[in-house]
Amino acid sequence: MQDYVRRHPIWSVIIALVAAVILWLILAPWPPGLEEAMGRKRIFLNAIFSGITLGALYFLIATGFTLIFGLMRNVNLAHGSLYLLGGYLGFEISEATGWWLLAFPLVFLIVALIGVVLQHQVFRRMEGEELRQTMVTIGLSVVLADIMLWIWGGQSYTILAPQWLSGPMELPIISGVDRSGEYSYLRYPQVRIVILIAAIVMGIAMWVVLNRTKLGMLIRAGVDDREMLTASGIRIQYVFLAVFAFGAGLAGIGGIVGGTFQSLSPGEDTRFLLASLVVVIVGGMGSIPGAALGALIIGLAEQIGLVYAPTYSVVFTFLIMAAVLAFRPQGLLGSRR
Repeated sequence: MQDYVRRHPIWSVIIALVAAVILWLILAPWPPGLEEAMGRKRIFLNAIFSGITLGALYFLIATGFTLIFGLMRNVNLAHGSLYLLGGYLGFEISEATGWWLLAFPLVFLIVALIGVVLQHQVFRRMEGEELRQTMVTIGLSVVLADIMLWIWGGQSYTILAPQWLSGPMELPIISGVDRSGEYSYLRYPQVRIVILIAAIVMGIAMWVVLNRTKLGMLIRAGVDDREMLTASGIRIQYVFLAVFAFGAGLAGIGGIVGGTFQSLSPGEDTRFLLASLVVVIVGGMGSIPGAALGALIIGLAEQIGLVYAPTYSVVFTFLIMAAVLAFRPQGLLGSRR
């Protein structure tokens, strides 16, 4: 991040100014006595927090995608199917055991094992052949979608959060003024706040692993010069196998989060695959901070667009992607290779 600020001071200033304006609009008390104005602020705050928490969900899914696509150069268009499969499995586990938290490690392991099979049996045989990878994974996603439709049908499923996370929590952010002149504070679902915090912690941990550990050094070295690393005696295939498994497991966890946030139904796999592609393109391939920034931008654009311009909300995300491709094709925090 510090290197990016040094190389691109103008972009850094623009991002900081936008963040400062949004933060001021969130924290500043709007003029008291103006009930209409305070109502507008409450709507605005809900749109902002919905965008941030949706961005956390996009980040969980897109991080796995950027590890597989950005670092390993594997075009896995079945990533959305792993998301939906993880959501369905999380629903079944939480319903059978009554433990919402238990679904996370179990789904991660199951979907990670599927990722191991995909890497070992599919991508290992087509290294560097992006077109073949694209066609094969599209076929796999269609097959997986039909299997899930056969098992779970066409209805929607919602994963229920535990009782201790149900209901809203009061945030120290002014959202209105009552008739007595006292400020009221924003109330927002606890489960979304907890998952947002977990996504932030997970993002920081992954950045540290990739940039400050020997494993991260091996992954980056294998991406830059696989032949040299292999010649040094390191089995890079095992490293890439672990990375692919981790990225697939993250998609499965994203399915549980998505099923808790919203719902699970046929077609969600395509929606979140497209969202992951947009996030990775906007943020930069192979960049964890880029995935976080891209997910935040796309999540905010979607939710603010739904509130203020619902007819064109879908267009906004693709306009952002087009603008990034036009002026910075490697992504906001991506590097040229």
